Amino acid sequence: MAVGTTEFGKAVRHWRDRASPEAAGLPAGGQRRAAGLRREELALLAGISVDYVTRLEQGRASNPSPQVVEALARALRLSGTERAHLFGLAGLTPPGPETVPAYITPSVQRLLDRLTGTPVAVYDASWTLLLANLEYAALMGDPSGWRGNQRNGVWRNFIGPGTRVRQTPEARREFEAALVADLRAAAGRYPADQRLRRLVTELRANSDRFAELWDSGTVGRQEPARKTIDHPRVGPVTLDCDVLTVAGSDLRIMIYTAEPGTEDAERLTLLTVLGTQTLVG
Repeated sequence: MAVGTTEFGKAVRHWRDRASPEAAGLPAGGQRRAAGLRREELALLAGISVDYVTRLEQGRASNPSPQVVEALARALRLSGTERAHLFGLAGLTPPGPETVPAYITPSVQRLLDRLTGTPVAVYDASWTLLLANLEYAALMGDPSGWRGNQRNGVWRNFIGPGTRVRQTPEARREFEAALVADLRAAAGRYPADQRLRRLVTELRANSDRFAELWDSGTVGRQEPARKTIDHPRVGPVTLDCDVLTVAGSDLRIMIYTAEPGTEDAERLTLLTVLGTQTLVG
C-alpha cells in the first residue's frame, strides 16, 4: 500500500468528520455515528459511489482521477490550500489556468447555501454539472447517479435523454445554437483542456445537428428565460431561469424562481417538498 494512498484516505476521512451536514444542505436529524458527513452523504455530494469512497479512505484505491479529487474537494468544502494539499496527496497537480475551472470557492458555496428552497445548479464553462442542490434535483431529476458525459448539459441535449424543459421547435433551435456557441467559446479559452476536446470530438461524431452548428461557426448566447418544466408528479411548472457567471472562475450558477403568489410558486413548493423527501429518505 503506497504511503500517498494511505495519507490521501486519512485526509479525506479527517475532512469528512469535520464537514457539517447542515452546511452541505443535508438534513442532520436522527442518530449519527459519524462526527460529520456519512460516507453515503459524501458520495452523494461528490457524485461517486459509496464503495469508492470507502476504498479511498481505507487506502485500497489508488490513483484517483483529477475529476474525483476535485469533486471530493468541492464536497468537503476545502479551502484553496487544503484542495492543493489533497491533489498533492493524490500525486497530482491542481488544474491550471489552461483547463476549465471546476473549483467552487467557499465564498460562492456560502452564497449557494443561502438560497435555501430555490433550485440551484452550478456548471463549469463546458456546461458540466458540478453541483446541484436538493431543490434542483427535485425539479429536474436526481443527477447523483450521472457519470462522465451524462453530467454535461450539451451532451444530454444533443445525444443523451434531454431534460424536462418543454421547448417549441424554434426555441429548441435557438437554445442549441447558444449551447454550441458557448462551448466553442470555452474551447477557445481553454485549448489545452483534454476533457473538453474529447467532449467536442464525441459530440461531432454522434450528433449531426451539433456538427452542423459547430462547423458553421454559429453564434448565440444564453439569455434569461421563462421555462416550462414538465414535472412527472406535479405537472407543468413555469419558472424564470437566470444564469449568473462567477467572475474569475467561469462558473455558471443556474437559478430557477417562481413569481410569488402564483400557481407555479405553489407547484414549485410542492414538488420541492415531495422531491427532497424522496432524495433524502
